[in-house]
Amino acid sequence: METKELTKAEEQVMQAIWAVGQGFANEIVAAISSRPNGSNDDSDAIEEPKPAYNTILTIVRILEKKGFVAHETFNKSNRYYPIVSREEYSGQMLGRMARNYFGSSFRSMVSFLVDKKAVTLEDLESLTKELEK
Repeated sequence: METKELTKAEEQVMQAIWAVGQGFANEIVAAISSRPNGSNDDSDAIEEPKPAYNTILTIVRILEKKGFVAHETFNKSNRYYPIVSREEYSGQMLGRMARNYFGSSFRSMVSFLVDKKAVTLEDLESLTKELEK
């Protein structure tokens, strides 16, 4: 089953949830606040001011409705955890990108990345070794 695509804000919150593994809302907010965009790079930084606690909690609830996140209740607090793994979502988004922009050809997609200098020869050699295993 293919999962739904996330909005930019949903993806930023999901990155934080993946980073914490499981956590209460305040831990998810802290993870977003400690990272430029809730992910591992600085390419899409959340602009100041950071989103409010209630905004992030609303996004977490949307992610729950979409089937990306679930929760366990402890007293009156919810601990959230991912249902969809980062690897599963990444794979589906790469597949969607290959279908939508490269005629379902991963070769064309890799070729494009090489042309744009986004992939090095060393990266390709490493990938080739992985494929040969």
